[in-house]
Amino acid sequence: MSLKRSFWSGILAWPDRLQLQGKPAIIDPMKPNDSRIATIQVLYFARLREVFGRDRERVELPGHVQNVAGLTAWLRSRGDAWERELAAGKPVRIAVNQDMAAADTPVANGDEVAYFPPVTGG
Repeated sequence: MSLKRSFWSGILAWPDRLQLQGKPAIIDPMKPNDSRIATIQVLYFARLREVFGRDRERVELPGHVQNVAGLTAWLRSRGDAWERELAAGKPVRIAVNQDMAAADTPVANGDEVAYFPPVTGG
């Protein structure tokens, strides 16, 4: 299912309208023998934006992160709020380049990965 900008713009205020809130991007240090394979943009919406204190960040992924499951585990390894909010069973949806993603969806250089809680309407 493709995420259309027009759909999300009314619900989540798409990232091109969001502010960085003066927060620097976090680039975690590599582990020994890791090679950088990708630089991606990660976006956070709704409660995740509030809890993490940022709406986006550019990250350089270590070589072992190749898909959504690996990215989520790597972000979770930051501890505290990251571990709690991205825990298995926590209701979080993920999109890669505005398409809904599964755990095995690849993550590559230049991708945009969005994390957001499920949205319900009334």
